[in-house]
Amino acid sequence: MYIAISGNIGSGKTSLTDLLTERLGATALYEETGNPYIADFYEDMKRWSFNFQIYFLGCRMKQGMTIRNTPGYIIQDRTIYEDALIFAANLHEMGLMSSRDFDTYMKIFELSGNLIPTPDLLIYLRASVPTLVSQILKRGRCYEMGIDIDYLERLNNKYNDWIDNRYAGRVLTIDIDNEDFILNPSIVDEIVDKIKGLEISAEKR
Repeated sequence: MYIAISGNIGSGKTSLTDLLTERLGATALYEETGNPYIADFYEDMKRWSFNFQIYFLGCRMKQGMTIRNTPGYIIQDRTIYEDALIFAANLHEMGLMSSRDFDTYMKIFELSGNLIPTPDLLIYLRASVPTLVSQILKRGRCYEMGIDIDYLERLNNKYNDWIDNRYAGRVLTIDIDNEDFILNPSIVDEIVDKIKGLEISAEKR
């Protein structure tokens, strides 16, 4: 069963991936933290946006092969859809990725349709910008300290539009402003119950 965790920067994707992986005995697929362009990107987004995004895209396409060939539960920290339809699209709209680079990026992204299956469940961690900023500051990654509030706001708007109006798969939304799964483990219990319920329903079909 393929479960994807989606959400803006600082929403808690990796923490929930850790918790669900432990609870379900799952295989975890984390977002690549060793992107060699990440520090340069946050210093000069316009110069490094294409390099930054294409590196993530390649990593995500490689994960697609793992998803197809791995039995049992798979928990993925962020999807390829977000890379393309939210992050790359936002950079293009902000004038931080040229149309030429964006068109090239999207042509490569479109090849991923045959490589990566649709998640059986997408868990969306919805959070306000103040909550995101608070959690970003708590984790203290140096390259994230200068993230612009407007940038986070734009990403949030894109996330909410994607989930509410565009994504066609099954979604479970967690309101991070009011449902802190770190402080309240019962929220994780509820998520696990829903996942197992979906699995039972699938087996009956």
